[in-house]
Amino acid sequence: MAVPFSEFMAHALYGADGFYTSGGRAGRRGDFITSPEVGPLFGAVVARYLDVEWRRIGRPDVFTVIDAGAGPGTLARSVLAAEPECLTAMRYIAVDVSESQRSQHPDGIESMATLPEGSFDGVIIANELLDNLPFRLAVFDDGWREAYVVELTDGQLVEQLSVRFDPLPTVLPTVASLGARAPIQDAAREWVEDALGRLRSGSVVAIDYCSATTAGLALRPWRDWLRTYRGHERGEHYLAAPGTQDITTEVAVDQLPAPSAVRSQSQWLQLHGIDELVDEGKRYWDAHAARPDLQAMRMRSRISEAEALLDPDGLGGFTVCEWRPADV
Repeated sequence: MAVPFSEFMAHALYGADGFYTSGGRAGRRGDFITSPEVGPLFGAVVARYLDVEWRRIGRPDVFTVIDAGAGPGTLARSVLAAEPECLTAMRYIAVDVSESQRSQHPDGIESMATLPEGSFDGVIIANELLDNLPFRLAVFDDGWREAYVVELTDGQLVEQLSVRFDPLPTVLPTVASLGARAPIQDAAREWVEDALGRLRSGSVVAIDYCSATTAGLALRPWRDWLRTYRGHERGEHYLAAPGTQDITTEVAVDQLPAPSAVRSQSQWLQLHGIDELVDEGKRYWDAHAARPDLQAMRMRSRISEAEALLDPDGLGGFTVCEWRPADV
């Protein structure tokens, strides 16, 4: 039976034997490094952002922070360790579909498989989540067609193209080269819309590797933006050995609700005080370098962490999209 690529991807990542279900994760001992895994500096900047938002919306008595796609809870640990001003009002909820990931979440937070019901005031942050949400795959072959996945009698997985899209997604260019591909990211758009619908006040923040337009992705070699990862290395073809490797795509911003603000990760971190935190670390190190304690070593590490987080050819080149309910 032929199934849409999105259904294949959902099973390969989140099914009973899926990559994340069976233990795939971020971290130095995992399969890829995300910004929180670089070190605690990223979480310290996020904590500063949370304080800014808490004050902006009037210092509510209950300030809900949703860490969506939280993985093993690394960002939560760093935010709590930073002791933001809003901590006394903070209800921190780490959300991850994987039971194995949730089992590693730290004390002092709530751990859930899905976003909590009801409306609230606060921040929903999704760091490298949207790229992992299942998407449909468009392929240009005398017109745009949708890719389906078929399992042959010998167990091999192959692609099968549908008839032309009807209706044609408006984000796709009218003409493309033979074999051009593009993701149709309905689930990412729906996730942002759902997240915004839960907020009375506050913001949604998504951090990911992005393309401004779907057409821009269609012009590039598909292996540039449709990627697999395993053990910190690029994996095999996305149909090979499902469940053993991550499948991810660049996020096409034009398929999402129009953001209130779009910045590079480097710009966003600098806006919210990463340079001040690094300078603080340098001063602490200089004062304790003769007899460094553990805190001095942590403060010194801010220098190398900042270099990684601000690298325009790496994590610093990621895109930060922010939405506020009143602006959508």
